[in-house]
Amino acid sequence: MNAGSPARPRTNWAGNVAFGAPDFYRPATLAELQAIVARAARLRVLGTGHSFSDMADSPGAQVSLAGLPPEAELDSAAKVVRVSAGQRYHELAERLDEKGFALRNLASLPHISVAGACATATHGSGVANQNLAAAITGLDLITADGDLVTVRSQDDWFDGAVVHLGALGVVVSLLLEVVPSFAVSQLVYEGLPLDVLDDHFTDVMAGGYSVSLFTDWRAPRLTQIWIKQRVDDPAHAIVPSISQAPWFTATPAHAARHPVPGLPPDACTQQLGVPGPWYARLPHFRPESTPSAGDELQSEYLLPVEDAVPAWHALNRIRDRLAPVLRICEVRAVAADQLWLSPSYRRDTVAFHFTWILDTAAVLPVVPLVEQRLAPFAARPHWGKIFTTARETLRSSYDRLPDFLDLTRRCDPAGKFRNAYADRCLGP
Repeated sequence: MNAGSPARPRTNWAGNVAFGAPDFYRPATLAELQAIVARAARLRVLGTGHSFSDMADSPGAQVSLAGLPPEAELDSAAKVVRVSAGQRYHELAERLDEKGFALRNLASLPHISVAGACATATHGSGVANQNLAAAITGLDLITADGDLVTVRSQDDWFDGAVVHLGALGVVVSLLLEVVPSFAVSQLVYEGLPLDVLDDHFTDVMAGGYSVSLFTDWRAPRLTQIWIKQRVDDPAHAIVPSISQAPWFTATPAHAARHPVPGLPPDACTQQLGVPGPWYARLPHFRPESTPSAGDELQSEYLLPVEDAVPAWHALNRIRDRLAPVLRICEVRAVAADQLWLSPSYRRDTVAFHFTWILDTAAVLPVVPLVEQRLAPFAARPHWGKIFTTARETLRSSYDRLPDFLDLTRRCDPAGKFRNAYADRCLGP
């Protein structure tokens, strides 16, 4: 498929980035993909386009893996599944559940591609849940010369290759750990004053298998708390039922809610404590619906969980600047991992996620203000969102970034997978 194909995506999901790559390909076979990679002078992979930056753009060729066969090979004895990189999470999840298995966690959107989410350390929520890439035990990668290389967890560069930002090559398949399938129920609470978090943040975040706190910053309170609890978890008793008293003074929602104020809940996964399969409760949104608000921009910053409460207060002092350009802010916990470029590298984190209005000119002046307020807490931006963090700050935030740069030179000595994003964030 060439650049003139009508199937070529012209922008990312949000529409705030127009792709400039002169060539576009959607190969149908692995051999065809290898040939494209081998002959391209410059190339980047486009997943589902859910990055809010130019990460997936290229000065040469852009390639989609969506046309490759959608494989999901389960090894139930080893408890791993080999999945083709172009698949979306909801496609994989349903196939796994049919065979009695599950992934430990999912992001709020099931629409995103497995490989793209892992490449940027995208995450779900839960004090004991790591980001999605931490489930990887192996990957198959096409290098700059078109060769297929297998990387496994025992390899010394594995932890550097998992969160790769597209800079090492084209990942064509992933080996993911799976667990037995499980059921989840979901409750929503409303109206928790922010000062309750001063003494009870840890308790609130530990109140479920996955917990999300929402605020629109229009007042010093949480608009909603979403608690997702495994039905088979003995700790289920700590989460009150919909008919019980308020929880930390937050009141139970007696009807389904959308996290963005004013939007109907039809696009959201089922609430009100009704049990359902893991893949139909862990995400916030249904796969057949418009993800999130639709017309939006996003930023996110991850910082040590012990700094969560002072970070709340720092942001609360600028809520008059946040509220006019914000749809909703979501706060989640992510467990530490060993992946070199993961924002949760060797530290349990709290993630402050901002869903902005779709107005770049209005949002961009506020983003550095957020970064300034979170700077004392060594906040790391999500690689796939909008941020203005300086390259020097990023370098100082990641102990293994020099090792990752050495790895890029080893895997891609001619810079085939370099682009403006990599030059800006990692260095030329």
